[in-house]
Amino acid sequence: MKAQYKNVTVLAPARLHMGFIDLSRALGRDFGSIGIGLKEINTQVSISQAEILQVSGPVAERAKQLTQQLCQVMQVSDNLRIELISAIPEHVGLGSGTQMCLAIGMGLSEFYGLGLTARDVARLTERGARSGIGIAVFEKGGLVVDGGRGPTTQTPPLLAHLPVPADWRFILVFDQRGQGLHGQQEINAFKQLPAFSRSDAEKLSYLLLMQALPAVAENDLTSFGAVISALQAAVGEHFAAVQGGIFTSPEVAAAMQMLEQLGAVAIGQTSWGPTGFCAVKAVAAQAMLQQAEQAFAGTHLVFMLVTASNQGAEITHS
Repeated sequence: MKAQYKNVTVLAPARLHMGFIDLSRALGRDFGSIGIGLKEINTQVSISQAEILQVSGPVAERAKQLTQQLCQVMQVSDNLRIELISAIPEHVGLGSGTQMCLAIGMGLSEFYGLGLTARDVARLTERGARSGIGIAVFEKGGLVVDGGRGPTTQTPPLLAHLPVPADWRFILVFDQRGQGLHGQQEINAFKQLPAFSRSDAEKLSYLLLMQALPAVAENDLTSFGAVISALQAAVGEHFAAVQGGIFTSPEVAAAMQMLEQLGAVAIGQTSWGPTGFCAVKAVAAQAMLQQAEQAFAGTHLVFMLVTASNQGAEITHS
């Protein structure tokens, strides 16, 4: 199959996974998630023709393996130059694997004129095995809620999508020493988890539907933050036995406690961490960030102020 363009570039936003809605399986569905796309952290991939497969940039070996896998299942040539202009940090809870798969897969589809959707690519690469947040953020950005997995689910369905208010900011707290559970470790961890209460799942679903989502629509960060903190506390307690506590990193936990005392809301850990996050209005964000950085200067923690991305992946070609 011939290339349709000389060059295709895909920019895929990172995402915060703010928690699972239902881990009880009481209704025959697993998981269900809420998350938000991020503007400042992304994976950007450029694809062009070459005589042999050439891959450069961060995580080049992983990108090469994905390209070979995708070209094989798509039945197209891998005589390509793949340039990783940027890459989401791996295994810190920001969706690096899903965004890399979707960026390369959708880039190849555009390059060769295959007409695939992000969900087609997700199925080809077996993404969305638990959470569909990464797929939905790639498609639409903003705040997204997925419906988890039922008996016939291929990719978790998108249930809600809202733009995040322009004056909301998120402070991320990275622990440079470690990574969250991933791969086989993550699979094994889910097998070890105790039963999750149906009544807790019902409460969280009610709070999400009737408090968190209306709060986003009405720019009420305090009410939204209260739900996310409650969701994170419940899910964190559930995962504590396999990740060592509500937060994977005790140092991140200490930083999140301080940020909460300073007035931040929506206190939590994205995916298996170790990255923590919280939300704050833009007017107070910079001062709060500086206080936290000063308090934890000389530690292994790194703080970053980010905004939500209210659009999905950007695909351009020439």
